[in-house]
Amino acid sequence: MNIKITGSGCYLPETIIDNNYFSNHHFMNEDGTPFSYDNEIVIGKFKGITGIEQRRYTEPALITSDLAYLASVKAIKNAEIDPELLDYIIVAHNFGDIKSGTIQSDALPCLAARVKHKLQIKNPKCVAFDILFGCPGWIEGMLQAHALLKSGMAKKCLVIGAEALSRVLDPHDRDSMIYADGAGATVVENTDENCGILSHESASYTYTEKDYLFYGKSYNNNLDPDVFYIKMHGRKIYEFALSNVPTAMKSCLEKSGIAIEEVKKILIHQANEKMDEAIINRFYKLYNQTPPEGIMPMSINFLGNSSVATIPTLFDLLVKNQLKGHSINKGDVLLFASVGAGMNINAFVYRY
Repeated sequence: MNIKITGSGCYLPETIIDNNYFSNHHFMNEDGTPFSYDNEIVIGKFKGITGIEQRRYTEPALITSDLAYLASVKAIKNAEIDPELLDYIIVAHNFGDIKSGTIQSDALPCLAARVKHKLQIKNPKCVAFDILFGCPGWIEGMLQAHALLKSGMAKKCLVIGAEALSRVLDPHDRDSMIYADGAGATVVENTDENCGILSHESASYTYTEKDYLFYGKSYNNNLDPDVFYIKMHGRKIYEFALSNVPTAMKSCLEKSGIAIEEVKKILIHQANEKMDEAIINRFYKLYNQTPPEGIMPMSINFLGNSSVATIPTLFDLLVKNQLKGHSINKGDVLLFASVGAGMNINAFVYRY
């Protein structure tokens, strides 16, 4: 018995923010001093490194649990199941619900409970809980669903990654240009077919790496120092990812017994185009190979980095033939991998 993704869906906010949006931002250094060069140069360098040209910001009336719900409706419809038959709803996020124009995070009740309520599921045995695992949260949710299904504790699970990072951005920090909003969802069920999750890997590096991503004050010293925003030590994250993600991917692939030549697509967290390319190149270098053309579908250039939502959104676009130049067929082997706050890393090999 294995587990299979039987349905997927995503919600992409309608508001498209291109890089010109940041032309009039007052970007500052960490010490509060202004940049010595203009925003046109800042944006140009940003585009060259991250590959991001556009991102989506959620509508003011919506919050993270709304995005999760909207993606879930599509996934449930795609799976053609009765939501009352779901045994677990697992929502990965990092900041809870934050209403537009406010600074307070709200996760009481948890977002999974809110999604279950919005879906109008009456069954009390449908258990709803959240996962806080940084950007790798959706993959970790999939691994939790895998364990529940393999143990016999569940037959059908709904796993969601949703985030509204536009609500936690410091407008004076150039790193704020990376982040975006969105949600992706998958329905996961038991199957007797020769498909599904073949192996997995997961790790948390917290000894010296815990604060590579953190909550910190604005770079504008005139703002309230007790109001926090998402912050990161970009160089440290880059070096950490290159040192640890490729080896985790290799370990995961070796557990599956699948040869690297059989891998058709690698769905990696859409964090930074240059970093993702470097990870893939180093992964293949471990096999004394170079990456095949088209091995890594990318959505970051038009969707930005929506944290836990990037991979399930990417998967949904891929299986529904909405990524130009990319497609997958039944039996294809996919390798999923992510890295993020914690610092956490995870991966799984999946036969489609």
